[in-house]
Amino acid sequence: MGPNQTLGDKLAIALSSLCVIHCLGTPLLLIILPSFGALFADSHELFHQIILFFVLPVGLAALAAGYRHHHKNSVLGSGLTGLAILFVTALYGHDYLGEIGETGATIVASLIIAYAHLRNYQLSQKMQTTSREIV
Repeated sequence: MGPNQTLGDKLAIALSSLCVIHCLGTPLLLIILPSFGALFADSHELFHQIILFFVLPVGLAALAAGYRHHHKNSVLGSGLTGLAILFVTALYGHDYLGEIGETGATIVASLIIAYAHLRNYQLSQKMQTTSREIV
């Protein structure tokens, strides 16, 4: 496992966590400080687009690199499922699911992505440890 894959998985987990924090934290912040609503009104969708711009390539690259080491279809499949849910939700979630549905789908997708990258990282570490023991 190379340093790029390790960094990719860790970055993907961090970005997924940022999505969850954003989805849960923004409504709480707006309840506590309603005047911030004007600041978030225009930038909310922009935030989703910017995060998606980073999450998709980082996530795909890290999942592909890990799959080349461990060949676990379940890890690749769950990661791709999470990325697909996140992508579709970012594009159409607000229109078809409403605010609460979009938030829920984004959180579910982010948790699936984070889990897939955690498993990707763990399996790749295990493969690396096993290959050192053989040598």
